[in-house]
Amino acid sequence: MQSVRGRLGLGRLLPLGGPDDGTWITEQAAVRALWRKAAGIPGVRLQSMRIGPVPHEPVLEPAVRPPTGGLPPGPLGIEAAFTGSVTTPVPQAAEQLRTILLETADEDLGLSAATVDLRVTDLHEGPEADGGPQTAENVMMPPSKEAPTRSSAPATATEPLRGVIGELADVASAVPGVARLTAPLGGHPVRVTHQDDPPARHIQIQLAVVPGRHPLEVARAVRDAVTVAATSDVRVPTTAAVLITGTAA
Repeated sequence: MQSVRGRLGLGRLLPLGGPDDGTWITEQAAVRALWRKAAGIPGVRLQSMRIGPVPHEPVLEPAVRPPTGGLPPGPLGIEAAFTGSVTTPVPQAAEQLRTILLETADEDLGLSAATVDLRVTDLHEGPEADGGPQTAENVMMPPSKEAPTRSSAPATATEPLRGVIGELADVASAVPGVARLTAPLGGHPVRVTHQDDPPARHIQIQLAVVPGRHPLEVARAVRDAVTVAATSDVRVPTTAAVLITGTAA
């Protein structure tokens, strides 16, 4: 049950970049990054946020195999609820919030956010409002300092990884911008699968990114590094996918 709750807490696995980038990010990690930026808007207090595909919009086929449950590359929509201040016009606050969310998604993360739908739930009078974000099973919430989630902590085995997987883990960990390897989906942070007919090899890596580094750029560097390290036989095509489970704290 704990494992299921942890998996559900990650939210959707969102495509990062384009179809050739082979990178996904957990909805939880993306929401946290957006939430941090939006926290600086005067008079705006976020209550909830979700990110998902835009209905009826075309999607693309990813160049590499996605993580289980990974959404195909395509336009994403952000839905957020917030309370506004009686001293700031609601349309002005909403426009500031919409601008910050779109810019952060594009420039800081690499998400293809196309729409932002906002809902005002209440108005507050001063900077010290009573209460905090409301909880619900289907709502992504901000990070909790008291109770970090599974994706914010390193997930390592009781013994160091060995063999090919251990070598690839060392290669990925050494890429600048990688904070640590993680495994919120269970198992090892690095997974290698083989296909016999036709021969092919696929690598999946789960990781967190250090503060100040662009997640998509780090993921591209990791994919390049592990693909080169794993290509011992040029006759066997090797692909790699990266799942980012955490960004700057």
